[in-house]
Amino acid sequence: MKLLERMRAVGKRRHLSPRTIDCYQSWVKDFLRFHRAGQRWRHPRELAEREVEQYLTYLAVKRKLSASSQNQATNALVYLYKQVLADELGKDHLGKFAAERSRRRGRLPTVLSAAEVKRVLDAIDGPTWRLMTELLYGTGMRVSECCMLRVRDVDFDRNQIMIRSGKDDKDRIVMLPARLRERLEAQVELVRDRHEADMAVDGGYMPVPDSVANKVKYAQRDRRWQYLFPSAVMRRDEADRGFRWHADPGALSRVITVACKRSGVGKRVTPHTFRHSFATHLLEHGYDVRQVQQLLGHEKLDTTMIYTHVMHQPSVAVQSPLDRLVD
Repeated sequence: MKLLERMRAVGKRRHLSPRTIDCYQSWVKDFLRFHRAGQRWRHPRELAEREVEQYLTYLAVKRKLSASSQNQATNALVYLYKQVLADELGKDHLGKFAAERSRRRGRLPTVLSAAEVKRVLDAIDGPTWRLMTELLYGTGMRVSECCMLRVRDVDFDRNQIMIRSGKDDKDRIVMLPARLRERLEAQVELVRDRHEADMAVDGGYMPVPDSVANKVKYAQRDRRWQYLFPSAVMRRDEADRGFRWHADPGALSRVITVACKRSGVGKRVTPHTFRHSFATHLLEHGYDVRQVQQLLGHEKLDTTMIYTHVMHQPSVAVQSPLDRLVD
């Protein structure tokens, strides 16, 4: 088995998300490319702490990457040596390493006002894209969590949405915004109709977790497991079965970028900006920070506390001495 295939196999066994596995593979390929000797690729067994230090220092000094990017690279290499190659090389092969680190600077999140949120929403083309963006702001979910919602995750009776296998493979519950209820019900009906049409042409299949596929054989074609926001394209596998994946997070991000420019909002707006705005606006309306922490799915309260620094506070309302000058 090739190295990258082993990384994917171990990642699945350790329940890492596909995006994390892809990210780790990318950093490992970059690490091996950095230490390539001419046309010869060097196997990780030939590389140890000295080479890791050189690579991480290069990322910080030459490429000037952010601290978070350098930390990603570090985690990827530790994962490679400690998890994937531990049986072959031993857990002490990597040893202890020290490298020039990028400085992590304190940055405040970009937050939109309620008026700016409405301006961006009004500028979005397409009712489905707008519905997805409103979900981002109305629930605080991440863009990947929104795109990967399934029909079964929306509970109209209890007015809540289940976020499954979110960051760190954790589940959580968020509210179902009342003003989105009718449109979400219409979206479910649209998915049902499309699913029936796909079934008629040997489609209607849906990727499901291996644990579910092994336990519930019919889950791949069950309407409840269909993505709430499916791809517009149905793809065929080797057995000529039609599969629909979820909407592309990158496509939603591009739609929001275009809408931001069209709206005239002078801030850099990404899908995550709506999550920041959701948290900040809840705190400004007096909700407890621990309630917000649970809705966001943050493991540590400190992560949620960053939003207290950007909410409207009395200190911000202090009149500037410049405004007191008499003309």
